[in-house]
Amino acid sequence: MQVFPQRAWRERRNPQTEKDTRTKILQAALKLFARRGYDGTTTKDLAKSAGIAEGTLFRHFANKKAILIEVATAGWVDILTDLLIELSEMGSYKAVSQVMRRRMINMRKNSDLLRVCFIEAQYHPELKESIQAEVIDKMTDVAEAFFETAMEKGIYRPMNPKIVAKVFLGIFAIAGFSEETIINPDASPQAMQEMAEGISDIFLRGVLNTER
Repeated sequence: MQVFPQRAWRERRNPQTEKDTRTKILQAALKLFARRGYDGTTTKDLAKSAGIAEGTLFRHFANKKAILIEVATAGWVDILTDLLIELSEMGSYKAVSQVMRRRMINMRKNSDLLRVCFIEAQYHPELKESIQAEVIDKMTDVAEAFFETAMEKGIYRPMNPKIVAKVFLGIFAIAGFSEETIINPDASPQAMQEMAEGISDIFLRGVLNTER
């Protein structure tokens, strides 16, 4: 008679859906990679944090690198989806501050994801390439289409919409990730609004005094 380790036996008796198990692995990985780093986290650590047997982890992912790449790309796809919804629902092309404020707040919520991406992408070319192809290029395309339409309507002055899109995405990404350097992490909603409006004003009008 085949003998199963206790945890594997429990999983066999109480099977989870494939999707639920995969989600637990990714959630555990995001937390551990952000706290300990990729190299400081073992697959044994990941399995323990997800509450599964290590063998179960390898049924869902070929190796630890595959988990890292999916953690990052899946998280950024969610951010892309949120951005697309916000741009499509924006009441005015001038209301960039509304989007900026929500982006800054949401970036705070995604601090673990940002930490993993910014740090680990330096050491794993596959991760950087995956984020670029699966997320950044798509985010740029969405924003580019938005700004191109605004230019066609005469709301924004004629420029290269792709450059404008990249500047816009870069501003809100840095604003969200660098909260400790540009705004107090415990800032009030009013302070967040003021910061969002200030960043949006710079984005829309620049800093040059055109009246002089």
